[in-house]
Amino acid sequence: MSESDRKILRRAGKRITSQRSLILGVIREGGGHLDADEIYRRARLQAPRLSLSTVYRTITALKEAGAIEELHLGEEHHHYELRNAKEHHHLICQDCGKVIEFEDPFGEQLMRDLDEKYDFEIAEVHLDVVGRCAECRRKGTDADTCP
Repeated sequence: MSESDRKILRRAGKRITSQRSLILGVIREGGGHLDADEIYRRARLQAPRLSLSTVYRTITALKEAGAIEELHLGEEHHHYELRNAKEHHHLICQDCGKVIEFEDPFGEQLMRDLDEKYDFEIAEVHLDVVGRCAECRRKGTDADTCP
């Protein structure tokens, strides 16, 4: 567990436990966008006695602490990634589910423009763009046939 993870948990009044450390490590190594089942499968490789309910409780505690974010990437279930100080957005393929992260300063400009126009202070911008990736377009697939 990184020192910044420890600080986040301490500030939120959360104890530093082996489960929290393990789950944070799995999400970090997985590059984010993992759902709870995938986190569970990967974590069990290191801790075979870990239960799925422990994973869900740990995810909830890490969300409450602000260490991870819950993402809704156009699917019925949630995905998780480390809370990143760098603002980024997601391109989501509606066929295969591939997620591409991108950074662009338009989010900051949009926040300034909306604040100025509507006198509305924006805390965060989350942008998920849904479409079809190049590979799925080349294959000519649709949502019913793409893996």
